[in-house]
Amino acid sequence: MRIVELILDEESELGIEAISVVESPAIEEDFVALKSQEFKLAEIDGERRILMGALLIPNKPIYRRNGEDEYYIYFSKDTVLKASQMYLMNSKQNNSTLEHQYELEGLSLVESWIVEDKVHDKSVKFGMDLPLGTWVGSVKVNNDKIWKEFVQTKKIRGFSIEGYFADKMERPKEPINEGLSKEDLMVQEIIDIIKESENNG
Repeated sequence: MRIVELILDEESELGIEAISVVESPAIEEDFVALKSQEFKLAEIDGERRILMGALLIPNKPIYRRNGEDEYYIYFSKDTVLKASQMYLMNSKQNNSTLEHQYELEGLSLVESWIVEDKVHDKSVKFGMDLPLGTWVGSVKVNNDKIWKEFVQTKKIRGFSIEGYFADKMERPKEPINEGLSKEDLMVQEIIDIIKESENNG
């Protein structure tokens, strides 16, 4: 099965266009709904109505199917970092959708950071164990319908990004050689795991 790296087209201003709240995030990481008592900040209307979670995880294989074509995509640490920066630089922080289908009002990305420390990162405080280089965000929900009918009922469990990326050439299928960087070694391990599961499945 093909494994395709998605990259940002640096000559274009396109990148991530919106953050979607979804029931089954492709990156398989649920967000944490933060209430005022869980966080020592000033209480606002009883609940802070903030969702925190992974927006994009580097080197995580994400299964895709387009008709008969099945393949995996992934994003490098560098692409994740650039995507997080471009999202804010292009003032997209108020763009959100529900299940990638319906535009939503009243959801805003209010915090955004890259995990750089597995011990002291803010995400660790809330029970998340995310790889280094993960883009994490906190989204403020000022939409009563979404909060009551989707967040509180757990109909949505995580974030999924929407955007425009270019395909990079397919990852090489040759054995690992000593010249590969740590990141390339991680990708090669992903390839090996996928091949093994295909052979056993």
